[in-house]
Amino acid sequence: MTQKQPRWRGGLLALGCEGSANKLGLGVIHHSPTGEVTILSNVRDTFVSPPGTGFLPKDTAKHHRVHFVPLALRALAEAGAAPSDLACICFTQGPGMGAPLTAVAVAARALALLWDLPLVGVNHCVGHIEMGRAITGAANPVVLYVSGGNSQVIAYAERRYRIFGETLDIAVGNCLDRFARTLEISNDPAPGYNIEQLAKKGGARLLDLPYTVKGMDCSFSGILASADVLAAQMKAARAKGEDTFTEADLCSSLQETVFAMLVEITERAMAHVGSNQVLIVGGVGCNERLQEMMGAMAKERGGSVYATDERFCIDNGIMIAHAGLLAYETGFQTPMEESQCTQRFRTDEVYIKWRD
Repeated sequence: MTQKQPRWRGGLLALGCEGSANKLGLGVIHHSPTGEVTILSNVRDTFVSPPGTGFLPKDTAKHHRVHFVPLALRALAEAGAAPSDLACICFTQGPGMGAPLTAVAVAARALALLWDLPLVGVNHCVGHIEMGRAITGAANPVVLYVSGGNSQVIAYAERRYRIFGETLDIAVGNCLDRFARTLEISNDPAPGYNIEQLAKKGGARLLDLPYTVKGMDCSFSGILASADVLAAQMKAARAKGEDTFTEADLCSSLQETVFAMLVEITERAMAHVGSNQVLIVGGVGCNERLQEMMGAMAKERGGSVYATDERFCIDNGIMIAHAGLLAYETGFQTPMEESQCTQRFRTDEVYIKWRD
């Protein structure tokens, strides 16, 4: 895979539009006749809420509406492409937050009508997986998909991405983000990133937190509640001038616990399907400690871990363009009357016609 920007020779171009949460991403991708994938542009703008708060759907949707047109024009300009060069407009159809999803879908429909191009609705999770496979070259890995809204262990079989295990309540990224609010950590550039940086300063004290694995599934709400209690105890002790653990200790302990759970269910899936490859995708996949822990497990099994950097693991338009174009090349299109978004678009609902 290349990220150079030569003029394309044959093949197809697509514009991808992603806005399932607080990140608005647009990108243009090129698939050559021989199967080479070239990223022509990948631009993003993030809605950042004040410390101690989350992002509300209505505010996030407003952000996406305001920034969509400038970002789309920038994506085309950086790609050196005109609307007439595009084969299709790809957009995130779900899962995600309803209001921002709809805001971007409306904009994508408008472009499709304005430029007389077909629409391709894309499953957000499948976008992450296909982008990860393209960037890393992983052939047939077990996939750990971890983000603010999703936590799933996935493996491919018979034209579907099968879900082997998932969260029973909140996603691991949501757990980390909400704990950042408890500590009133900045949301810029991302709460999970700032949790990670604090965790690097801790580790001297591993605090006791619930470890909740149920078969192949995980639960994170109890861990979050316990971490919130410990944070309150820390603040109370500090107010009395007593010696206590630190924010860094809390962040490190929370990471160690939730990541150990994810490593456990991923290893179990690897054993079941007989794979020695792990591909980590989604925003939490950028976390260096998660990659380190997963790498240690995979090494013991004689395997390897594949992950991408923040350009591709964090929500972006290019992953939607790539997965959408893969589907379009098999003849798939989304009729305008079927282009509504759904917050509960399951990964295993998608027929993966482009894979054997």
